[in-house]
Amino acid sequence: EKPEPLTWNLRVQIALDVARGLEYLHYGAVPPVVHRDIKSSNILLDHFMKARVADFGISRQEKSALHSSSDIKGTFGYVDPEYISTSIFTKKSDVYSFGVLLFELMSGKNAQKNLMEYVEFVALGVEDNEGWEEIADPRLEGKFDVQQLNFMGGLAYNCVNPVSRKRPSMRKIVFALSEIRKPRNSETYRIITEETTFELDLQGTFDSSLTER
Repeated sequence: EKPEPLTWNLRVQIALDVARGLEYLHYGAVPPVVHRDIKSSNILLDHFMKARVADFGISRQEKSALHSSSDIKGTFGYVDPEYISTSIFTKKSDVYSFGVLLFELMSGKNAQKNLMEYVEFVALGVEDNEGWEEIADPRLEGKFDVQQLNFMGGLAYNCVNPVSRKRPSMRKIVFALSEIRKPRNSETYRIITEETTFELDLQGTFDSSLTER
């Protein structure tokens, strides 16, 4: 018997749990650590459906990972293309992999089976950050908050920006995901970051890009 698909709310919670784990590695650990192999099979759920980041076999201190190496680590489908071209792994390389994971949570599709090609196809039809619902896992049977899904789609697409400096930090991602889980008591999700503000109103308008220089 097939297991029940994860609910939308649980998928959002899993995304936030993983983001918090990566935020700790990047900004709480001393010295900072990069995971280097974020993927769905390295995310474990406990009895309370709390997500945990696992498998630190190729994790490194950030400083040592910044040195160029011809030995590319990671898993096909999740690896930052900039890391492949430069052989230098940064925090933003983890962010790229996390963006792929977000699209997996949204779509229910396997990252190693042309997920990102599908994402780019869907992105062609996205306007003012509306249209990401096209990517929604059909097993959800429409049981999701469209504004949340469009918001997450825009966030995930920022995470997989081919230019690493244009991707958000994990700290900002945690803030964004925490914000969309709050009950809406106004017509706008407003998120103040260190450098910029972006809004997602109830029409799904996405303004600015949550980037970190």
